[in-house]
Amino acid sequence: MKKLILPLTLLFGLVGTANAFDGDAEAGKAKSATCAACHGPDGNSPLAIYPKLAGQHAQYLYKQLTDYKLGMTTGGQQGRANAIMYGMVAALSDQDMKDLAAYFASQRVSAGSTPEDVIEAGQKLYRGGDAERGIAACIACHGPRGAGTSLAGFPRIGFQNADYVKATLEEFRAGTRANDMNGMMRDVAKKLSDEDIRVLSQYLGGLH
Repeated sequence: MKKLILPLTLLFGLVGTANAFDGDAEAGKAKSATCAACHGPDGNSPLAIYPKLAGQHAQYLYKQLTDYKLGMTTGGQQGRANAIMYGMVAALSDQDMKDLAAYFASQRVSAGSTPEDVIEAGQKLYRGGDAERGIAACIACHGPRGAGTSLAGFPRIGFQNADYVKATLEEFRAGTRANDMNGMMRDVAKKLSDEDIRVLSQYLGGLH
C-alpha cells in the first residue's frame, strides 16, 4: 500500500466559504452525536461503506443534507434518496444542517492509502480521462489532489472511503442518484466500466 503525493499540475482558484457560510461549527459539534455512529465523531467514518465528512466543503455538505430532506418530503422524486438519511434529517432545521456542515467541514480528514496495483491505471484515468470513450478527467473538476472547489460545488474526494466511492459511482451510473449539478456525474459515470469504478474508488483513497 502506498500513499500518493501528486505534484500540483493544475491551479484552481479555491475560494473558502468559512466567512460566507453562516453555520456554527461549535453548535454543529453539539448536534453531531447521532451522526457519529456511521460517520465517526469527527467525520472520519470507521465504516468504509459510509463517507468521510471531515474536511468536506461546508456548502456541499449542506446541499446534501437539504437534498436528503427534499428526497424525504417528495418520496424520492426530487433531491437525494436514502432511507437511512431520511430518518437523520427529518427533525433537522435549516440552521441545524448549516451547523452540522460547518462542524464537519472544520475537521481534518484522515489520510488514506492506494493499493499498488491500481496506482498506474487510477492515475491515468483520474488525470487524463479516456478520450476514446469520452470520459472526462476527474482532475478537471476535483483538482490534482482531490480537494474539489467549494465555489463551483465540486466536493473533496481525496482520501474518501473506497467502498463509498464505488457505491456512489454505481448509483450515478444507474441514475439512482440524480442530485449532481447539471447531470455531470451521471454523464461521466455512465461511461465507466466496473473495472474503471473499482480502480478509481481505490485510487482516491490515497490521493492528496
